[in-house]
Amino acid sequence: MFNGQPLAVFQPFIDTATGRIAGVEALARLRTEDGRLHSAGPLFSDPKTPPTALRRLDREVRQQALTRFHEAPQDWFLSLNISPRWISRLRPEQALPSLKQLERSGIDPARIVFEITELGGASARLPGVVERYRQAGARIAIDDFGAGYSQLDRVLALQPDILKLDMRLFQQAARGGPSSEVVKALAQMAEKTGCWIIAEGVETEAELDFALECGARYVQGYLFAKPEEAFFSSNAFVKRFAQLRDHYVQQKLAERARLMSLRQQLGELMNSFKSWIEGGSSPDQLPQPHAYPWLLRIFQCDRHGTQLTANLEWHEPHWRSDARYVGHNWSWRPYFYQLLAEGWDERRLILSSTYRDATTNQYCLTAGQFIDNGKRLLLIDIDAAGF
Repeated sequence: MFNGQPLAVFQPFIDTATGRIAGVEALARLRTEDGRLHSAGPLFSDPKTPPTALRRLDREVRQQALTRFHEAPQDWFLSLNISPRWISRLRPEQALPSLKQLERSGIDPARIVFEITELGGASARLPGVVERYRQAGARIAIDDFGAGYSQLDRVLALQPDILKLDMRLFQQAARGGPSSEVVKALAQMAEKTGCWIIAEGVETEAELDFALECGARYVQGYLFAKPEEAFFSSNAFVKRFAQLRDHYVQQKLAERARLMSLRQQLGELMNSFKSWIEGGSSPDQLPQPHAYPWLLRIFQCDRHGTQLTANLEWHEPHWRSDARYVGHNWSWRPYFYQLLAEGWDERRLILSSTYRDATTNQYCLTAGQFIDNGKRLLLIDIDAAGF
């Protein structure tokens, strides 16, 4: 039926806290007569492949993986892929073949992660089956998290222990842009629900950096190892991972130093605007911000968030006034209540977190400082990309 002999191969998960291998994922390969290995993945996505043949292949590879896993270090875990479309073919209360295989293997179920794949074809019985896996002592992972609109419901229903970020989405996000913020938000959601994050498809240093920024507990990908028949030693990638991690930390320290420098510039700019306001100077005497290319606009609000003045925007070589937002209330925006909570001391400048501006749809930060004995707020909007 298949062009090749089914074979289980293993790709390691690297623990980001230690750089050691924490476990492996079992993957299906076909060995052809010339000795080459080919992924069996296309067979599972080909509707022409008979389901019974796929089930036999799936179980044979899983059995090989369980047998071989006795050779692995005792502190490793083994991730086994489970397709919901197999579950949909089971009779109610039928013994789960994967649990029967696990029981016969003699492996501690606590070392097993059942990785739920192909979420689009899930069975309504999946939550009950997952509960049986959990009662047996195994952990649950959801693969390709972020790839489908229904997966948030699936997370709530299955309450997995581990989420594997969708590889295509992750790699796209690592290059920056809106998808980067989406993946970070998914990672934050996972953290809040108590899940560990696995970043798979880590092939470049930039992708590893992004995985660390997302708080991934484990990383998996060609940057460290391709799937192999043999197991690597637990410490095989410790030195390389430490070098890459240290490079990431140095980059973050450099970014922090740059931010501190920019905050100092921002303080100088804020002081010049305060002097202009408190001195009652005319608009033509407003300081020219040539040294601050990230400046978007300045404006004033009362302490309740209502805008008192027009936006003043710098368009080389002049300031322009935009009065459309006078009277608008911004107290609901994240930056404003952050300023109110942290910046009551009028001598202290507060810089908000990055947010998407409701009007321009660009990523911004807002700096604010109380003036006029705490009656007003002087606000500076900043282009996050330039800052």
